Amino acid sequence: MGRYERPREAWAITGSGHYLKECLDLIQHRSDVDLFLSKAAAEVLSMYDFDVKSIRERFTCFRDTTASASPVGLFYQGRYKRLIIAPATSNTIAKMVWGIADTLVTNIYAQAGKCRIPSIVFACDTEPEMETEAPGGTVMVYPRQIDLENVERLREFEYTSVVTSFSQLVSTLEKTE
Repeated sequence: MGRYERPREAWAITGSGHYLKECLDLIQHRSDVDLFLSKAAAEVLSMYDFDVKSIRERFTCFRDTTASASPVGLFYQGRYKRLIIAPATSNTIAKMVWGIADTLVTNIYAQAGKCRIPSIVFACDTEPEMETEAPGGTVMVYPRQIDLENVERLREFEYTSVVTSFSQLVSTLEKTE
């Protein structure tokens, strides 16, 4: 297994608008990030008026377009020092909790764990009632009990830190630099 002299960060975006703008702003200030976009993320970025083309011009960007999720090999080669999944939908969290690796994001999460690469997951649905950003503005959402339970289950996973607020994401990134 090869090793890179200066490993990078892998940042995955799923299909959530929850703090999406803030996460993208945070990414803009990082110079060592490669982006991994789920199929839903590519759709949601457009719904929130983000220009996917300009994002792809600024960053190395992997999209969920192959059945084998070929970019996972970069984790085995030592390309990444950590994985950040922010924001992470309930669907992605559920798949990760149950070991389902059938998308680019869930596959790289599984491979990061197998390579003992730490992951930071910014879970979206973490409270019984919460405000979140939708394409038309702020809305109230009421996560299901199973969504809340899956976030708690994910906290128990090796090499995984679950954060539940944007400020917690920022402080966790700073602490683990």
